[in-house]
Amino acid sequence: MTQIMEKDAKKSGENVINVLVVDDHPMVRQGIIDFLEIHGDLKVKGTAKNGEEAVAQVEQLQPDVVLMDLMMPGMDGIEAIRQIKSSRRETKIIVLTSFFQDDKVFPAIKAGADGYLLKDVLPNDLVSAIRQVYSGKSVLHPDIAQKLMHNFSGRNRSGAGEELTPRENEVLELIAAGLSNEEIANKLIISDKTVKTHVSNILHKLNLSHRIQAALYVLNRTTPKYGN
Repeated sequence: MTQIMEKDAKKSGENVINVLVVDDHPMVRQGIIDFLEIHGDLKVKGTAKNGEEAVAQVEQLQPDVVLMDLMMPGMDGIEAIRQIKSSRRETKIIVLTSFFQDDKVFPAIKAGADGYLLKDVLPNDLVSAIRQVYSGKSVLHPDIAQKLMHNFSGRNRSGAGEELTPRENEVLELIAAGLSNEEIANKLIISDKTVKTHVSNILHKLNLSHRIQAALYVLNRTTPKYGN
C-alpha cells in the first residue's frame, strides 16, 4: 500500500483547489478527472497532453495544482515544470509518473516539483497529496524519498548549516517536520513574509534549491525537534 510522507491535510469546505491534469494518455486523464471531481473541494480546470500545452494552460487558467506526467511527446514534463515555475512560482506541481529512475527524479525535483508520486498511488492518497501541496507542504512517494535521501547522504556537506541563525534553524526543523509556511508563522508567532524570508535565506546558505532538499538535510543531520 502506497503511503504519502506527510500528515494528511484537513479537508476544507471553504477553498476550492483548481487542478490541471497533464498526461498524454486520454484514458489516464479522464480517470483522474472522474475521481477528483467527486470531491467537493477539487475542481479540474483543464487538461494538457504535453509540456507545451501544460505551460500554455497554466498561463491561461492559473491552476493551483498541476498533476504532471514526465514522458510525453514534444516538451517533456521536466522542461514544463521548469518553465511553469519560472513564470508562475505559486503554482504547485506534483509529478505523477511511472518512472523513478535517477535521471527523472533528480531533474524534476531540481526543476521545482513540489511532489513526486508514482502511478501506483492510491486514489485517496492522491487527493491527500493535492491538498497537502496546496497548503504549502511537499509530498514524496516513499521509494522516491529513499532515493533522494540516499543521494543527499552521499554529498559532502561538511560545515553546512554553521551560518544559520538560531531562528533559521528553528524554521528549518519545522520545514522538516512537514509544516507549511503559514503553520510555521503561527507556531513561531511571526508573519508569513518573515517565514518566506527565512526559507529563502536557508536555501541560499545551504546551497539548496527546494524545501524538499531542506527537509532531507535535517533528516540527514539529526532528528527534528518538532514532530507531526
